[in-house]
Amino acid sequence: MGKEKNPRRVADNEAMAISRMLRTSPQKLNLVAGLIRGKKVEKALADLTFSKRRIAGDVKKCLQSAIANAENNHGLDVDSLVVAEAWCGKNLVMKRGRPRARGRFGKIMKPFSEITIKVRQSGESA
Repeated sequence: MGKEKNPRRVADNEAMAISRMLRTSPQKLNLVAGLIRGKKVEKALADLTFSKRRIAGDVKKCLQSAIANAENNHGLDVDSLVVAEAWCGKNLVMKRGRPRARGRFGKIMKPFSEITIKVRQSGESA
């Protein structure tokens, strides 16, 4: 007998990957996500490789995971993949502090965030 198979969360021509607990703010991560939205995956990987931003390496890892998912799990053609969507969200925030003058306490927030990348096989095949 067994349980029913879970329905796919993405369309048949799509694959996705999620990276969680990235040690940066969602605002900074969204700048890097905006860099790759709508681009072909080869161009997006090249842009992330040569980006000066520290978090670009983690975003590149997530994009490579989405490409591998598309190829191995869903049988999509890697050469015709496009970054369909890339969005980020908040995760936990570590609260730290520093003693300040006159007995006060300065808050230091250390935010974490997560990114989701969805790749789609475009219509034309190379």
